[in-house]
Amino acid sequence: MKVAFIGLGNMGGGMAANLVKAGHAVNAFDLSGDALARAQDNGCAVFTSVRAAVDGVDAVVSMLPNGKIVASVFENDILGHAPKGTILLDCSTIDVGTARSVTAAAVAAGYDMVDAPVSGGIAAANGGTLTFMVGGTDTAFARAEPILAAMGKAVIHAGASGAGQAAKICNNMLLGASMIATCETFAMAEKLGLDLQTFYDISSKASGQNWSMTSYCPVPGVGPTTPADNDYQGGFATALMLKDLKLAMEAASLAGADVPMGARAAELYTQFDEAGNGALDFSAIIQTLKAQA
Repeated sequence: MKVAFIGLGNMGGGMAANLVKAGHAVNAFDLSGDALARAQDNGCAVFTSVRAAVDGVDAVVSMLPNGKIVASVFENDILGHAPKGTILLDCSTIDVGTARSVTAAAVAAGYDMVDAPVSGGIAAANGGTLTFMVGGTDTAFARAEPILAAMGKAVIHAGASGAGQAAKICNNMLLGASMIATCETFAMAEKLGLDLQTFYDISSKASGQNWSMTSYCPVPGVGPTTPADNDYQGGFATALMLKDLKLAMEAASLAGADVPMGARAAELYTQFDEAGNGALDFSAIIQTLKAQA
């Protein structure tokens, strides 16, 4: 297939490269010249406008920073410019309302569309092992699934339009809260005189086991290699976690959901971000918890 990929940042660049590896012809666009150069090195054809990139394609994949940009790009540069019948896949993490309104506009203009946010981070984007949570009709999902499968290990149909974004927001609220709980637990274990590797060996096989501990341990030198072993560089930036938590708080308010742990996680990550740590991996919040203790 000929696929336009719009947005080649930390996640999008690796995703576009994996589409090329899977045999698709990829038209790439980004505002960054460096990102376009990397895409070209990875086998993409590069374009200096969205409209040029989507001309004549079979599918459009977007990976953009926020809902306002997604709505603008689709309204101004994709709908009516990509061929009618093109399958549209927005992999950005945005609010449910915008995802649904953009999809409605796409359907009215003659396109199938899915919202398909991702879980897995930069390493998974580069390695083609992302998990996609997909919202859309059965027909749209069937068309989107083989494209997403070229970039991930799991492609799950979450439900109707917007369900992919809802699943992503709920998942990342749980991730943010569980990471803070994991960090404060290791900080307390250290204060109590426990060897942290020994505590990991115990808790990772006991009822406290969770992904933030066993797959993404926030303690350097404990468990598998994580951003903690690289001074908390790379991985999933605190600023991005905070973005997702803010989306979760907005969704909770609209749905009338009580989320005290999620709300507290949003407060703590806001403080951590405002202290100048937005570029650090979100597990670096253990440093603040240890310092406060």
